[in-house]
Amino acid sequence: MKLLLSTALVALLATTAFANDPVPPDLRQTALEMFKPLPSTTPAVADNPITPEKIALGKALFFDPRMSASGVFSCNSCHNLATGGDDNLETSIGHGWQKGPRNAPTALNAVFNIAQFWDGRAEDLKAQAKGPVQAGVEMANTPTQVVDTLKSMPKYVEWFEAAFPGEADPVTFDNFAKAIEAFEATLITPAPFDAWLNGDDAAMTIEQQQGLALFIDKGCAACHGGINVGGEGYYPFGLIEKPGADVLPEGDKGRFAVTNTADDSYVFRAAPLRNVALTAPYFHSGKVWGLNEAVAIMGTSQLGEELQEGDVGKIVAFLESLTGRMPEVTYPVLPPETASTPRPSGAVIP
Repeated sequence: MKLLLSTALVALLATTAFANDPVPPDLRQTALEMFKPLPSTTPAVADNPITPEKIALGKALFFDPRMSASGVFSCNSCHNLATGGDDNLETSIGHGWQKGPRNAPTALNAVFNIAQFWDGRAEDLKAQAKGPVQAGVEMANTPTQVVDTLKSMPKYVEWFEAAFPGEADPVTFDNFAKAIEAFEATLITPAPFDAWLNGDDAAMTIEQQQGLALFIDKGCAACHGGINVGGEGYYPFGLIEKPGADVLPEGDKGRFAVTNTADDSYVFRAAPLRNVALTAPYFHSGKVWGLNEAVAIMGTSQLGEELQEGDVGKIVAFLESLTGRMPEVTYPVLPPETASTPRPSGAVIP
């Protein structure tokens, strides 16, 4: 009996010790200096007033594969709102089944990024929306054909007129991009981390809070801070120790292609970490499928520290508190084609 009681007591003490493992008393105050909770309303975007009509139009365009030359690929193909806002592929598949050069970033909460794409070449979501449509490896279309396609369907013309009232010719490629931006601005995912930042002590587990403390203390928050827990600055991948070519392909020099500045070689926009538990594989190369492995790689390459397995586990637990409530999106019913709608082309490689 004594042995059984002693065993039970040891187990109880061990459990209690883990549950009461210290969390800095000022952790929330420290976190609020580095992060911000998501807003409760759709954020404003520059030079593009957001209206319900514009959001509805943008949603239709986001899901419409006829915006691609082949009629196969939509924005949602690579930024699937059912799978964390990306396609869960190493790199995306595009026009003619070509394989793209980089991992698709999530569209969720992308409105909060300082710029779009891994190299920041698009200043906002309007500019980003125009890129894949025209990229030969993605949707391989042209602005002229996009507009011709839209104007060929009376319902789209009606929707553009409602979204952009008073314009003599509202069906333009610029307005196409503005509508998609308006819809994407609604793709916000409030998470337990936000509730905790707003004062709900029970929103995060003790382990998640310990992971947050480590995330700050180890220096992760230096690059992955702000409202999107990243996405606000550009940093070398391999600040302390450059990863191997299996993780950091030598041919992709990141922001260097945008600025043509030697100091920007292998520099990338810090990944926003909201919903990161849903968006494997990781890094711009999409070469790492495990979140624990990705955290360990960041420890050695960016911090110069081989993180202990237990610390990695706690940091991952914190990252899981960034998994938010997905926006409810009803699949849109799209306008039918007409006799003048451009026909799809290039769906297969000859």
